[in-house]
Amino acid sequence: MLIKRPRGWELPESAATRETAFIDRRRVLAGLGLGGAILAAPALFDLRRMNGERAAQGGAQENPVGKAFYPAPRSAAYQLDRPLTDEKLTTTYNNFYEFGSHKQIAPAAQALPLKPWAVKIDGLVERPMTLDIDDLFKQLPLEERLYRHRCVEAWSMAVPWTGFPMRAFVALARPMSGAKFVRMESFQNPDVAPGQKQAWYPWPYVEGLTIEEATNELAFLATGIYGRPAPKQNGAPLRLVVPWKYGFKSAKSIVRFTFTDRRPMSFWERIQPAEYGFWANVNPNVPHARWSQATEMPLGTQKRIPTMLYNGYGPFVAHLYPESNDRRFFM
Repeated sequence: MLIKRPRGWELPESAATRETAFIDRRRVLAGLGLGGAILAAPALFDLRRMNGERAAQGGAQENPVGKAFYPAPRSAAYQLDRPLTDEKLTTTYNNFYEFGSHKQIAPAAQALPLKPWAVKIDGLVERPMTLDIDDLFKQLPLEERLYRHRCVEAWSMAVPWTGFPMRAFVALARPMSGAKFVRMESFQNPDVAPGQKQAWYPWPYVEGLTIEEATNELAFLATGIYGRPAPKQNGAPLRLVVPWKYGFKSAKSIVRFTFTDRRPMSFWERIQPAEYGFWANVNPNVPHARWSQATEMPLGTQKRIPTMLYNGYGPFVAHLYPESNDRRFFM
């Protein structure tokens, strides 16, 4: 008999809040002005009401990309040990340096055009190609996953991402045996992204993973959030989600994947290699050059909690880093 042993951070399915209870609770809390007290999220949402909430969030525009594919089924393999972060916080407290160095960049990010959006696959692959974003939706079925997100700035959130496993994307790309890394490149369009006019930044935004990291079961390419297509400020129409790493590794609005035998130099590593490394795995025992990483503050709580090694995802990824005592593997 096969017995599934839950990992330390998992909750049993029976502990999840029922959908009807969740929706009723959201309505009550909305009436009381306590929207941040939600304990869990369902696979389906009251889309009309949620769209109304979003309209008040800095004039955010609806993302039309792949809309017909939502909501996607939720994977039961990835559970949370904490409440989901309220959507209003997740969609209005964002890092997106292409549109500014402050957190309230949602209004400015609405200038980003999402159609047409082409994704280029090149480098050490059997057949380089360029795909329209809609073609990816047709070839790679969507699912929803609940993940923790830990920013290098020591704040965190818990998010219901929709997208597809990156390993499925890698299989579609068919890399050659010599490919050791995946280099990801975000859009570059200074006409709509004022931050890209600042010459002291090495645009475009570049990030990278090893092939082993990219094909790990946790690595995820997200297209949506909270049961529908992601807002532009959250990295639409395609962003990386690697929940065991600090958030700056999760490149937004990606347009190019290059398979290579050379380790990419990432955006923040190029700017300040003494503070931001290629690996960027969450480690409470390795401080940033200017602050501790031992604790974090979940958005909306005003309360600090202990940070977990690999953000709590060690059972999935620790084997990727045999020299895990070396600080280079974390920052």
